[in-house]
Formats: sequence, structure tokens, C-alpha cells
Amino acid sequence: MDAVRQKIAADFQLFDREVLAFTWVVNFPMFEKTDEGRRKFTHNPFSMPRIADLDDFVKQENIANILAQQYDIVLNGHELGGGSIRAHLPKLLQTTYEIMGYSPAEIERSVGHMLKAFTYGFPPHGGIALGIDRLMMILQQHSSLREIIAFPKTADGRDLMMKSPSPVSSDKLDLANIRLK
Repeated sequence: MDAVRQKIAADFQLFDREVLAFTWVVNFPMFEKTDEGRRKFTHNPFSMPRIADLDDFVKQENIANILAQQYDIVLNGHELGGGSIRAHLPKLLQTTYEIMGYSPAEIERSVGHMLKAFTYGFPPHGGIALGIDRLMMILQQHSSLREIIAFPKTADGRDLMMKSPSPVSSDKLDLANIRLK
């Protein structure tokens, strides 16, 4: 997926900073292979396959050709957000995990609570998560999110203002009933 995103960024990179070029990226593959030969989801495991691919999906055939109802919105080569239409039927979510090689016990442990909830009638739904900070970065013509957000973290994930991550005292660990090995 990183190669796909890099290609999109290259294709939509604009040098005229006054132009805002939005595009929707769709037709993501539902799965990709891991180095170990298993399949994993490309966006999230709760995405719905395309309607045209439902038969193959349920039969677990032509897996490499199944596309998901997922989408990203891109502005000037920067991903602003992403989302999907969600699989809302127990059989669809279960099939996703079966394709990824989960055993029935692993499926129950991972998403059994959702499969049960779906049996009560779950409406079709979807959504998108937008990165308003990324939009502001582009509109203000900055090259890094660290120039936009109020309390940026360093490249290695440290927060200099809060001095985190930092060691936790044994008293706090005891209070939370956590034991470190």
C-alpha cells in the first residue's frame, strides 16, 4: 500500500501552490499477501467487499481480485482521510477473518462480540476519518505536520512538553495492578 500512496503523491504533486486538487482514491484491493504467504487486509478488516465481488468473497475464490469499498481523499498528493463502507453481516466479517487464516477459536476471540451484535440487526454504515491537521498544513503551505499541531511529537514519537514516554513509578504500577517482567 505504501507504493500505491507514493504513486498517488507523485501523480498529483502540484507545483502551483494556489491550486487545490482533490481526488478520491477507490478500488483498493481487499487483501494483500504477507511475507509468510498469509493474507491481511489492506485498509481495515471491517470493510465491505465491492458488491460485484461478493460471490467470490463468500466462496473465498479469486481473493487477489476482490476489491473493497474503501476510499481515501487526497489533496495535492497528501492523504487527508480515509474510510470505508463496513461489513455489517456476521457472515461477511467471519469470511474476512477466515480468508486471513484465523481459526474459528481465533475468530471468536477477536471479533466474536461483534459477530453476536450483528445478529441483532446492524444497519449498513460507513464513514471517513479526516485529518484536519493535514488540511491546515496544505492550506498554510507547510511541509510538515509538526509546524501545524500545537504539541508535536519528535520523529521517534517522544513528546518533549510532557516528557513522555517516561518510566512509571512502582507505586503507580501497583495502583493499576500492573507487574513488569
